Formats: sequence, structure tokens, C-alpha cells
Amino acid sequence: MIRCAVTVCLVPEARQGPFVFHGDLAEGCRRAAAHGFDGIEIFPADADDLDGMEVRSLLREHGLRLAAMGTGAGWLRRRLSLTDPDPHERMRARDFVAAVVDFAGGFGAPAIIGSMQGRVPEGHDREEVLGWLREGLDQLGPRANALEVPLLYEPLNRYETNLFNTVDEALAFLGTLRTQNVRLLLDLFHMNIEENDIAGAIRRAGRHAGHVHFADTNRNAIGMGHLDVAPIAAALDAIGYEGWVSAEVRPRPDGETAAAATITSFRKWFRSEPPTLPC
Repeated sequence: MIRCAVTVCLVPEARQGPFVFHGDLAEGCRRAAAHGFDGIEIFPADADDLDGMEVRSLLREHGLRLAAMGTGAGWLRRRLSLTDPDPHERMRARDFVAAVVDFAGGFGAPAIIGSMQGRVPEGHDREEVLGWLREGLDQLGPRANALEVPLLYEPLNRYETNLFNTVDEALAFLGTLRTQNVRLLLDLFHMNIEENDIAGAIRRAGRHAGHVHFADTNRNAIGMGHLDVAPIAAALDAIGYEGWVSAEVRPRPDGETAAAATITSFRKWFRSEPPTLPC
């Protein structure tokens, strides 16, 4: 069964980012539960900033699960990436992600590598940079596997990275890894920019689909843009997807409105029979 999560950001510098609730984990859990979400996706400043007992207590109190945890604060606050030309900085980036993998894995949730994948720096050979990314994922994937969770890799749009922007590009790269424990995070906002056919890309992702960011074309909540959700819901049904769809969206006009719009759309598309469309 597909479950729905809402994002809770604990990084002050990301206040303008695409996160529904900000600043207060307890309040974020309370509001998520009040709207009827199944879980939360946390964007922490650092894994060490989180108290595992507190997180477990809040999830239990509000009947929620941890859907995933982001690692983007490593880039936002420290400019860490898995493709930094400096090997020491790449090691620091892997350590940052590893701490999030360990914390999230303790809750049966995956860590997300999005902005921390970095990019091909100007003047550097692309294949060399991809080797650095491969090295990082091949170290982190087994670490997540030991906790019985996948590691999530998110293709971003061309304005955020020049590594991999489409599902097909990312799938081809994943095929070169030693680890088999990296799954794709399919972000509908990025896919709207880069994919010719979002539903077709989802079908090609198939068993490699590990998480979905449920966002409309303008990065507002689903239903507040012009995304055609029907073929997307049908494609997720066709591949037998049973993971999370998580609202990584802007809190426009405010978090409460974004949360309400998300849960309404989720119930429309995933808590009733999904549409059957031609292949």
C-alpha cells in the first residue's frame, strides 16, 4: 500500500525551501497527524542534532512513521558533496551521509542523496567525477543494506546538477555500481522539467523506484499546478509501487494549505482504485 508523508525541515537556512513544515519537530508531527499523513520526511541540519529517543517518542505519540531523511544540509550548510575534487572533502561528505543513513536506518527509513551528489566542476573530466560518485555510493549503499533499507539517489533537474537529470541516465549509472542497494527517488517536480513522459519514465524505473516526491509542476502541492496525475498514478500501480509519496513542496500560501491540498490529492489518487490507462 502506498503511504503519504509530509516534509519537516529543521534547517533554518532552508526556510525558503520546498518543505511544508519548518523548525519544530514536535509541532510538525502534530500537524502531520492532524491532517492524516502516515509519516514524516525529516530534513535535519545534522544527524547528531537529533535525539533518537525523542524522535521515536514523537512518532509513537502521533501514530506516524519516518518515511525518509534528507542529507541536503550537508551541501547547504557545509558545501559538502560526494563529487568534490578534494578527497578530504569527499570523505567528510560520505561521513555526513553515513550518519544520516545510520540514524534513519534505525527507524527503518532510507537516507536521500540529492544535492549532496554535487556536479561535474568546471575543468574536470566527467568520467573522473562519476568515479568519485560511484565510490561514494558503493560505500554508502552497503551501509544502508546492513540496516535493511535502501539508499535513495535523486536525479535533479539541469539547473541543480549536471550529473544525471533523467531516470534513464540514472538507471544506466546505477547499473555500473557494485552495490545493488541504491534505489531512485522520483521527484515529480524535477521529472516535469526533464522527462518527455513522466509516466513512461516511472514504468522504466520499475523495481528501482524507491521513493516519490509528490510535487506539482510549480513545486507547490499537487493540485496547485497543472500536473496530470492520472497517468502517474497508473504507472506507479503498474510497477507495483508500495513505497512513500512525500510532499516536498513549497508551503504556499502556507504549510497548512499545502498539507491539506496534498492529503486531498493523495486520497483521490491512491486511496481509491487508480485509473487504468493504455500502456
